[in-house]
Amino acid sequence: MTRIANDPADFVPQALAGFASAHGDLVRAVDGGVVRAVPAARGSVALVVGGGSGHYPAFAGVVGAGMAAGAVCGNIFTSPSAGQAYRVAKAAHRGGGVLFSFGNYAGDVLHFGEAEARLRDEGIDARTVLCTDDIASAPLDEIDRRRGIAGDFVVFKIAGAAAERGDSIDEVERLARLANHRTRTLGVAFGGCTFPGAGEPLFTVPDGMMSIGLGIHGEPGIRDVPRTDSATLAATLVGALLADVPEQRGDRVAVIVNGLGTVKYEELFVLYGDVAALLEAAGVTVVQPEVGELVTSLDMAGASVTLFWLDDELEPLWAAPAYTPAYRKGSVEVAAATDAGDEVFEAGEAEQLPEASEWSKTAATLALGYLDAARATLHEHEAELGRIDAIAGDGDHGVGMRTGIDAAGEAADPDAGLRAMLAAAGDAWSERAGGTSGALWGSILVAVGRALDREGADPCTAVADAARAALDAVTSRGGARVGDKTMVDALDPFVRTLDERLAAGDALPDALDAAARAATDAAAATSALRPALGRARPLAEKSLGHPDAGATSLALIATAISETTRKEAR
Repeated sequence: MTRIANDPADFVPQALAGFASAHGDLVRAVDGGVVRAVPAARGSVALVVGGGSGHYPAFAGVVGAGMAAGAVCGNIFTSPSAGQAYRVAKAAHRGGGVLFSFGNYAGDVLHFGEAEARLRDEGIDARTVLCTDDIASAPLDEIDRRRGIAGDFVVFKIAGAAAERGDSIDEVERLARLANHRTRTLGVAFGGCTFPGAGEPLFTVPDGMMSIGLGIHGEPGIRDVPRTDSATLAATLVGALLADVPEQRGDRVAVIVNGLGTVKYEELFVLYGDVAALLEAAGVTVVQPEVGELVTSLDMAGASVTLFWLDDELEPLWAAPAYTPAYRKGSVEVAAATDAGDEVFEAGEAEQLPEASEWSKTAATLALGYLDAARATLHEHEAELGRIDAIAGDGDHGVGMRTGIDAAGEAADPDAGLRAMLAAAGDAWSERAGGTSGALWGSILVAVGRALDREGADPCTAVADAARAALDAVTSRGGARVGDKTMVDALDPFVRTLDERLAAGDALPDALDAAARAATDAAAATSALRPALGRARPLAEKSLGHPDAGATSLALIATAISETTRKEAR
C-alpha cells in the first residue's frame, strides 16, 4: 500500500514538486514534468522521455547529463497529455531537434504523437522511438507490438549518451532504434501494486504462486506458476530470454536486474548471481551490469531481467558517463544550475474561430446539459469501470473518465459557442485525463462540436453526422476496428443503429434510445472477445468473460445522452 499521501488526487503533482525541490541542482519543474536545470549544449538533440508516474526512477529520475533532457510525467500509470509532452519538449529543445522515447502503450503513442506533430508544424524536427522490450507481450514475429518495460532504461541511456556527445538527430534516432532492437526483458510478480489512497492492490497473485510476464502498470503476468527458489526463477527467465534474441546477437551483453518496488536490493543481488552464472555457462560475457530499481511499479512485489546485446557501436554508449538524480555513472562535470535555459520558444497560435452566434450559444447551453448527464453517470460508475479495467489492465479507467469529464465540464463555456465550447472541453479532457481514453474522448468532443455547430441544419441530420464524426475520430486516431475489444465495439453499432432508425423515420429520442441499447448490448458482448490492442492484449485470456471498460463507459454515456434527450423532448 501507499502509506504517505495527502489527497490522492494531488499525489503526482506533490511528489513531482518534492522531487524537483530535492534535486534543484539537476532539474527544474516545468508545466508537464521536468527538464535539466543546466541545459545541454546549444544545437544538441533533446531526448525527452516520459509516461505515467509511479515508475521512479523512470522518468524524472533520469533527467540529466548523459541521459534525458526532459521528462513528461502523467498521472499514476496514465500517459501524459499531448499538451504536457509539447510543453516539456519546448522547454528542453536546444536547437538540434527533439527525440521522444517511451514505452509502446496506446495512450502514450496517441499523446506524444500529437505533440510531435505540433512541434513539426512549428519547424522543430521531432521524432519518436518506441521501447518494445517485453518478450511476454507479443511473439518475436510481432516485435513492434511489444510493450516497453525495464528495457526503456536501455534506450534512454544509449540515446542520451549519443545526444550528449553531439550526434545529429538522425544518428541519435538510429542508435536508439538499434538499442531497442537488441533489448529483451522478462519479469515476474509475487504481488500487485496499490494506487495512492486505494484499499487493495490492482491484482493479487495466489498464495505460493508467482506471475510470469508482468507489466509495469499494475498488469498481472500472463501465467501463474508455483513460486520457487532464485536459481530456478533465474533459469526460467534467462531460458526464455536466450530463446528470443536479435540476429547476430554477439556474445557480450549488458544485464539489468530490476526491482519493481518491494523486492529489495539484497534479493536482487541473489537473483543477479544466478542470472550471471547461467549466462557464463551459455558462453555470454556480462558487461557493466545494473542491479537495482530502475523502472518500478509503485509497490509491486516483482523483478525483471533485461538482456541488452551489445555491439561495437553500443558498448561505448552504455559505458558513457551520466549524472542524474537517480542514476550516476563515471565522472561528469556538473555546472551550476540556472533559472532557465537561454533559449525561449513561443507556442504556436491557436486556431481563431469566428464570434459565436446566438444560436450557437443557445446550442452550447443545451450541449452542456449533456456533458452534465455524462458526468453524473461516470461518477456513479467510476468504481465499476475501474474494477473491469483492472482485470486485464491497470484499473485506471474509472478515475480517468471521471477526471476527464470533470475537466471538460470546468472548461465548457456556452458563451464561446457550440464548436468552441466542445473544443475547449475536449482539450481539457485530453489534458487532464491523459491515457488512451483521454486522447480519444478529447477527439470525440472536438469532432462532435464541428459537426453540430451548423445553424439551420436539420437536427436529426446533424446528430447523425456528429455520431459518424465521433467514430471517424476514434478509428483514425486509435486504429481500432470492430472486434478488437475497445470502445469501437460499442460506438460502431451506436452509429449504425442511429442511422438506421433515423432513416426509418424514427423521432430523434427514439432513434437515440435504440442506438444506446445497441451500444449497451455490444459492450456486454465484448466479454466474449479477446483484446487486440492496448495494455489488455497480452492478457487476453484473463480478459475473456469480462466486458471492455472503454466500451462499457461509452455505452453508459450513450444511455445518459438518450435519457437526457427524452427529458428535453417532453
